[in-house]
Amino acid sequence: MLEEWINAFVGFIWGKPMLILLVGGGIFFTLYGKFTPFRYMGHSLKLLTGQVDDGSGHGDLSHRKALAAALSGTLGLGNIAGVALALSAGGPGAVFWMWLTALLGVSTKFYTCTLGVMYRHKDSEGRVHGGPMYTVRNGLGNKFKWLAVLFAIAGLMGFVPSFQINQLGAVVQTQLFPGVEWLESTAFSWGLGIVLAIFVGLVIWGGLKRVADVAGALVPLMAGSYMVMAIVALLLNAERVPAVFQSIFASAFSPDAMFGGLISVIIVGVSRGAFSNEAGIGTEVMAHSAAKTNEPVREGLVASLGPIIDTLIVCSCTALVILVTGVLDQADGMQGVSLTMAAFKAAFGAPGAWLLAAQVLVLSFTTVFTFWYYGYKCFVYLFGETAGQYYKYLYLSLVVLGAVVSLDVVFLFLIGAYGLMAVPTMVSGLLLAPKVNQAAKAYFSSQAYKGAAQVQSRAPHH
Repeated sequence: MLEEWINAFVGFIWGKPMLILLVGGGIFFTLYGKFTPFRYMGHSLKLLTGQVDDGSGHGDLSHRKALAAALSGTLGLGNIAGVALALSAGGPGAVFWMWLTALLGVSTKFYTCTLGVMYRHKDSEGRVHGGPMYTVRNGLGNKFKWLAVLFAIAGLMGFVPSFQINQLGAVVQTQLFPGVEWLESTAFSWGLGIVLAIFVGLVIWGGLKRVADVAGALVPLMAGSYMVMAIVALLLNAERVPAVFQSIFASAFSPDAMFGGLISVIIVGVSRGAFSNEAGIGTEVMAHSAAKTNEPVREGLVASLGPIIDTLIVCSCTALVILVTGVLDQADGMQGVSLTMAAFKAAFGAPGAWLLAAQVLVLSFTTVFTFWYYGYKCFVYLFGETAGQYYKYLYLSLVVLGAVVSLDVVFLFLIGAYGLMAVPTMVSGLLLAPKVNQAAKAYFSSQAYKGAAQVQSRAPHH
């Protein structure tokens, strides 16, 4: 009964109106901004590497650490398990719509994250708070306050760590040690949840800076090693790659009837794409709002790199490996990380499964750390700074519960909550888009940008 209700809820949230809001909004941002983040991508990379930014201004994190924190919330099971779930539900055609969502997400992230820094809130102790709820409250005023509250409530639902923890349990129980009965017991699941909660607690008690430090060290390493594995797997199956690309484009526009028609495939691709790179959802706005800068446009440009790294590169690796190894056709009920694990096992044998398990472990942990920060920000917005100290205990209890709950229900619930978060994020972004254009025009004609451009032009050419 619960699963039926959640299915209906997700179907309602991720219907055609949401498709129009995210895809249509992304098209609007891209055209209205005249492809700004694409035209200044070189400058974005310079900002990311610290070559043209002195790190002055309000905030807690450098551009690089802010992006690492944001990516740690997206570069994880959304890329490894979420893509597999999208392929199971929508076939190869869903990948095309994930790519389109990512391209449009470049502009969406530029607008929403620029606004996140522009309208962030500074509390009495000088700490910076940002996110779509503050964009709505400070940018649109009291008459839109209900949208800010909607985002915070949806965020509390969407940032539960249960999906990541659940998939970690699945890796241990069904992939690394299949057939070991006691590992499949409820007692083991509870024990695993408690152990994981202790590890998570050690990091989140250090606050955002510790989360960003851990993410900054681990995310590039794990994402890099994952991509190397994926590229080798594709090279080993190089003769099948052209046919896979053909199937992606063919089924994107004329999907097999078994996948439920064109609109269903588009919705699966867009919703899973949004779950993967979070463009338009608003989660990453909270991480980027903590950037140490007085130039909102700079952080918007850095944020715009996220969907390229996350979906166009990492998600594509996952999808292509699953498709070239042929495991999707023999899935036999496998889904999520189990399907991706089967693909790497088909490519490399047992060592492939163990290597992927190590990456899943690390990337899902970094996601869990970042989700704590996002949930904390939503909790503090709703209940105040004083009550925020209790959120850590609530969050750790959700980590424990995540080890014993059903995957289907949890994943659908998260997808539904993400859809709810998109409404305040996109509505505020669309209404305040002229403010971003004004800020971009001022920035690109300012000494701050011109000085950076001169630094770039004086850089030695090899």
